[in-house]
Amino acid sequence: MEYSTLSAVDIRERVVRGELKAEDLCRAVLDRIRALNPQLKIFLAVDEAGSLAAAREVDRKRAAGEVLGPLAGVPITLKDNLCTKNFSTTCASKILDGWKPPYNATVVERLKAAGAVLMGKANMDEFAMGSSCENSAFHPTFNPWNPAYVVGGSSGGSAAAVAAGITPLALGSDTGGSIRQPAALCGVMGFKPTYGRVSRYGLMAFASSLDQIGPFAYSAEDAALLMSVISGHDERDSTSAEIDVPDYRAQLSGGLKGLKVGLPKEYYGEGLDPEVRAALETAKQVWRAAGAEFVEVSLPHTEYCLAAYYLVATAEASSNLARYDGVQYGLRGEGGHLLAMYGATRAQGFGPEVKRRIMLGTYALSAGYYDAYYKKALQVRTLIQRDFNAALKQCDLILTPTSPTPAFKLGERMDDPLTMYLSDIYTISVNLAGLPGLSVPCGFTSQGLPMGLQIIGPAFAEAKLLQAAHAYQAQTGWHKRRPVL
Repeated sequence: MEYSTLSAVDIRERVVRGELKAEDLCRAVLDRIRALNPQLKIFLAVDEAGSLAAAREVDRKRAAGEVLGPLAGVPITLKDNLCTKNFSTTCASKILDGWKPPYNATVVERLKAAGAVLMGKANMDEFAMGSSCENSAFHPTFNPWNPAYVVGGSSGGSAAAVAAGITPLALGSDTGGSIRQPAALCGVMGFKPTYGRVSRYGLMAFASSLDQIGPFAYSAEDAALLMSVISGHDERDSTSAEIDVPDYRAQLSGGLKGLKVGLPKEYYGEGLDPEVRAALETAKQVWRAAGAEFVEVSLPHTEYCLAAYYLVATAEASSNLARYDGVQYGLRGEGGHLLAMYGATRAQGFGPEVKRRIMLGTYALSAGYYDAYYKKALQVRTLIQRDFNAALKQCDLILTPTSPTPAFKLGERMDDPLTMYLSDIYTISVNLAGLPGLSVPCGFTSQGLPMGLQIIGPAFAEAKLLQAAHAYQAQTGWHKRRPVL
């Protein structure tokens, strides 16, 4: 049986019925990783022993008649900034090369408890800083649709693992678009939940007020299944929201009829690729035919999003990454005294993009500049949040492009940081506002590269977003396409 086109829901049901052994499936996934990873460079570490042990435990439970979890036997890929006990977690950085955490992230614990089979750690931009997966200290990841193109970032490896049919589900983190943008470029669904919906305990911090963990999948139903497992309050994360978690799969039905959808005029102007624009117009026709009503809304402070984001995010990165100093764990550089050792460690351990952002953030926080930069950025962030609050009083959901362009060629933007940063122009505002947003496939370019549309909703309206995405997917077939590998 060819497992690579099976959904997570199908796999779990077949395992429960005894039609599919979790161990057989796990071995098939390991074989596919061995076949594709040399070509696509998706995984930094594969947990063959751990995944097989987890699969055998699922089979044992089924044979014993025990209750199986909601993800029983389902293979899942993890981004390499999620802590996994006694298993490699590098954040794609030389400074953590070979490091094995002493504990699991909360989401990892919840996946294990649900019976998931965790296959290994996916490549990413170093410390989640990038939009192409080219900033990994080890190697870039190649797009399954065309290896000459990027997968997006920073969760590029996770997006590619789903796109390539290696695992039906993956987890990534999204600080300014790092789930949604690679999802769009790889032709899969990527979901950034509301800030606080999913525990960040065990997520290696980039920008703590922006980071959020979320799923990759091909379908809204699979994403809903994974969201139901990873969501919920965690006392170990002080920013985790004490809000009940709905049964996302049970709330998928409902369609688009009567839905009032906002189109922010600032998101459909200059800089949007013509093919992406055309795909969005076609998608809007599908929504309209299904009964949705469109209204124009305004997010007037959109033009300041990029500047505000790159001050808030870099300032928090400067603070968070200060812990990597060569003292307690990770790489230690050689130096004759303490400060020299600090300098050598960070010079050798961090890549160019991480150094750039640390320096920007340190400057923004320094005496004499704090009020002019970081404080001003926080004030702009408040205005951006107010823009969304006002817009969402006029509509149920907001519809925008996910990325201004399809995937670009490897190396094309590496020498132009500003152009690279503009890859996230449509996604960063959602993080600044703390809202949920997802990207769903909406078409392909003339060169066969996928494109995505973004759905944004009010805080903790994940069920509404998934319902809308599910209804759109019922009317289209973009999410059913697979790359030829």
